[in-house]
Amino acid sequence: MAVSWDRLWASWRVGAARASFLSLGMAPRPRPLARTPLQCPWSVTPVSSMATVKGELIKNLTSEVAVPHNKVSIIGTGSVGMACAISILLKGLSDELALVDAAEDKLKGETMDLQQGSQFMKMPNVVSSKVDILTYVAWKLSEMPQNRVIGSGCNLDTARFRFLIGQKLGIHPESCHGWVLGEHGDSSVPVWSGVNVAGVPLKHLNSDIGTDKDPEQWRDVHKDVIASAYEIIKRKGYTSWAIGLSVADLTESILKNLRRVHPVSTMIKGLYGINEDVSLSVPCILGENGITDLIKVSLTPEEEARLKKSAETLWGIQKDLKF
Repeated sequence: MAVSWDRLWASWRVGAARASFLSLGMAPRPRPLARTPLQCPWSVTPVSSMATVKGELIKNLTSEVAVPHNKVSIIGTGSVGMACAISILLKGLSDELALVDAAEDKLKGETMDLQQGSQFMKMPNVVSSKVDILTYVAWKLSEMPQNRVIGSGCNLDTARFRFLIGQKLGIHPESCHGWVLGEHGDSSVPVWSGVNVAGVPLKHLNSDIGTDKDPEQWRDVHKDVIASAYEIIKRKGYTSWAIGLSVADLTESILKNLRRVHPVSTMIKGLYGINEDVSLSVPCILGENGITDLIKVSLTPEEEARLKKSAETLWGIQKDLKF
């Protein structure tokens, strides 16, 4: 399987005074990737002694010094990958965007499409995401520190949760505070004990909120969080934009060192009575060094039991993986 290390890539850099695009190339790891200029208006023309339009047009005053820049790479140029790319580009988060895909024609087509739209927005760089078991696999294979291997986890689930709470209350979701933790999927855990608006816990207003006894059926909010992805897939065939915007949100916290709290997937062995090597979403402080801290959320006994159950669900799948 020597070809498994082959990489196809496309990238561009945007500097203060000029822009240069680096295009499709292929090289077996670990040798450096070959770089072939893409035939586009922004390609860098080799300097020669012969008079050129560029030479006649521009008078050079000083040599350019490389400026430190942020680079974001996105693995896979499918619907989700390109939604991540567009979301990051629109936020202007990085200086260089690298797209990686094994499908050469698809990769080149997406790169050309973005390049040709470069006049309509500032052109930065790209990223990707994955979920809990793949976070564990990526950590094992990369041998990187745990705090630098981060799954998008329940960042999107939590956004959906707050959005639906806001709809039910008639309040903007940014003013609705609540968390979904655990697995990014059916066994995720809504932390109803912590849901509040302006510091007012909803559980103080309705002690049965989120339970079967609740006459208002608030538990349907979490059911809709889980069902929404399936509903979107049923209607359009896939999800892309919400997860793309979620990944851009995480990327912004890392690149700008915002130290915001996100429910992202990380190794949590030893927390909440979980003894397996599993990655689950818990509130994490995210910045330029990855995950620097975990927030110790107080859970009710029922919520903690559900989090353990979520861990057991993942471990039942993950335990048979061989490395």
